Amino acid sequence: MVGLVACAAVVLQLVLVAQGGTVLDEVEPPGLAARLGRFVCYFTIQSNVLVAVTSLVLARDPARDGRTWRAVRLAAILGITITAVVHFVLLRPLLDLDGLDALADTLLHKVVPVLAVAAWVGWGPRPRIDRRTILSALIWPVAWLALTLVVRQATGWVPYPFLDADENGWGAVAVSCIAVTALFVVAALGASALDRRMRPAPRG
Repeated sequence: MVGLVACAAVVLQLVLVAQGGTVLDEVEPPGLAARLGRFVCYFTIQSNVLVAVTSLVLARDPARDGRTWRAVRLAAILGITITAVVHFVLLRPLLDLDGLDALADTLLHKVVPVLAVAAWVGWGPRPRIDRRTILSALIWPVAWLALTLVVRQATGWVPYPFLDADENGWGAVAVSCIAVTALFVVAALGASALDRRMRPAPRG
């Protein structure tokens, strides 16, 4: 179910973006090509896609394992968790959505994160998290942040206001980056602690 809901959320948002729907505070959306390019740049979209893919794979093979798989699965859980937290703390006050835009926002930032974390707690798979897995899982968000800042320098566009140096200054952007990175590390350590203490799943 988690995979299907995540797929539905991403597809709905894609359709709305293609139609010129509101994304954050963009009053005048750019052309279609730019909208689609920006769509895939959002961490929210990438984390929901990761959740969709890993959840659908686990639906077919609940005991799936492997070094790369462990990192991808943990990245999905961490990414969707941070997506929900950052949205609630930093982005929610900036949004004024209604209709299908509001529905897509709710699915992407609230429903999918709750379902994904609940599914991980309930069905795992675990144990799967060690230091190497954590370090590997953190490659994606760090790479996303670095690429986002490069895109900002090249185009002047950023997916989230707290990364806008023109508006907030590079000092504030640096603080935001450090805070979000620290949040990822804390979430990873918390997931690792739970992974060790909860009963193995699925039960062999």
